[in-house]
Amino acid sequence: MKKVAILIGSVTDKDIVMAADPYFEHFGIEWELHVLSAHRNPDEVGKFAKNARKNGYGCLIGGAGMAAHLAGALKAHSSLPVIGIPMPGGVSGGMDALLSTAQMPKGVPVATVAVGKAGAINAAILCAEMFSLTNDGLAEKLDAFKANGCKLG
Repeated sequence: MKKVAILIGSVTDKDIVMAADPYFEHFGIEWELHVLSAHRNPDEVGKFAKNARKNGYGCLIGGAGMAAHLAGALKAHSSLPVIGIPMPGGVSGGMDALLSTAQMPKGVPVATVAVGKAGAINAAILCAEMFSLTNDGLAEKLDAFKANGCKLG
């Protein structure tokens, strides 16, 4: 199975995306965390995204707040699915990040999930759903997850 990369713009966002870890573990999906900013490290973000497919990734997740350009920067350089997690803070508890992540131009899709920890968890589940299209065992785990009220265990 392909792996997932979660990129965050700042180490201060780590606690939020770590909420996804138990879900990735439950579904048996390998993931990695990278701290790269669309604004502070744009060349590294572009290089990472351009090489992601050949480096074994099946999905990229960008978590950022305020202007929230990370997911869009990943998508600008990759044809892999990209999920954006808007981070809380900024205007109205993350509304600015939500709008920045969701408002992508046509032809450059970024799937946008909820702000914060719920979004990180939903991003992990969305990755599992995408990977389940070619993995029957994962599809069975998702069916069991749904039957359990979308709860782990």
